[in-house]
Amino acid sequence: MSVLAQEPRGRLAQEPQGRTAPLAWLLVLGIVLAALNLRTAVTSVGPLLDQLAGALGMSSVGTGLLTALPVLAFAGVGVVTPALAGRVGEHRLLLLALLTLGMGMLVRALVESAPVFLISSAVALSGGAVGNVLIPTLIKRHFPARTGIMTTVYTTALATGTMLAAAATVPIERASGDWHIALGVWAALAAVAAIPWLALLRSEPERDAGNRDSGVRRMLGSRMAWVIATYFGTQSMIAYIMLGWFATILVDGGYSTSQAGLILGVFTALNIPVSAVVPMVAARFRDQRPVVVGLVAFYAAGFLGLWVGPMSWALVWAVLITVGMGSFPLALMMLGLRTRTAEATAALSAFGQSAGYLMAGAGPLLVGVLYELTGGWALTYTMIFAVLVVQLLTGLYAGRDRYLEDERALGQ
Repeated sequence: MSVLAQEPRGRLAQEPQGRTAPLAWLLVLGIVLAALNLRTAVTSVGPLLDQLAGALGMSSVGTGLLTALPVLAFAGVGVVTPALAGRVGEHRLLLLALLTLGMGMLVRALVESAPVFLISSAVALSGGAVGNVLIPTLIKRHFPARTGIMTTVYTTALATGTMLAAAATVPIERASGDWHIALGVWAALAAVAAIPWLALLRSEPERDAGNRDSGVRRMLGSRMAWVIATYFGTQSMIAYIMLGWFATILVDGGYSTSQAGLILGVFTALNIPVSAVVPMVAARFRDQRPVVVGLVAFYAAGFLGLWVGPMSWALVWAVLITVGMGSFPLALMMLGLRTRTAEATAALSAFGQSAGYLMAGAGPLLVGVLYELTGGWALTYTMIFAVLVVQLLTGLYAGRDRYLEDERALGQ
């Protein structure tokens, strides 16, 4: 029997047996294609940032705003996603999000104006932010007995899309000789991702019209919601620090820029197998605390090596840190494992990711301030280890086998 038949809510679960399995595979395809697109608007810009700033006449303030837009969009738009889903429907909203993502990327690939580029980037990132919140909800609703394996599928596709846009944008630009084409390619990928969701519109789950807006607000009174948000925020903060500053750390350690870029590429690529393995391992346990401890241990070993170990072993330290970054798929997995219903998953996903991304956004900025003040990395590593302590404590709390709905603070 298909996994969809185990879920009592929505028309999809009520389809005749002969149609359920094809719809299940269509959902899997839709989730994979959507996940491939959720970070392309972010990682396709980074490799061309200097060229874009010159071509568009973008000031340093504009460049700084462009790099800050992902955090602002993920936090601001993500928090209202459950309310939008309650009004529009989850399948319809994800379709609209992918179309918004693609349209925003298409417009920014066509313009020569810095303000329009920033506005269209914000539009594209808003579509990605909606997808961030919706996909864990859809996994919980349609695959409640397969949360682990579907989170593996989701996070692996997400990591693949992230690396693909980061690695392929510059070669596309060099082959075409035009940055407009290099950015426009990713709009076409978003259009392809929308196709399965067009077919899934007829299978829109039923909506609870009376509970559209209360879910996220109720998370404010939940200790578990705050703990999961903090766990999500600590892992995102470290990820943003590494993506923004790892190359500089390597260059300061004696590597050339090309060597630093190669190590950073390996670091990014390894996120794909890590994103595939960690949810599969974590799904084998009802209690994820051993996985939390293991990931923090890998993080600590890698950062300690970068701090006091031989810099010639930087690739080893990078691999250890990459394994530690398995805390990202684990955090996404907890959104479904710590809730009983798709509605609670939606509220926790919106709250946890929005609050978490706001926390994470301060990390790279603080590292920049510390580096400017000291010219070294000792204070940065001290801060990272403090963040890891918080990650360990919140992970130990969130990793226990229990459910958010059982908290007395939510009035259940």
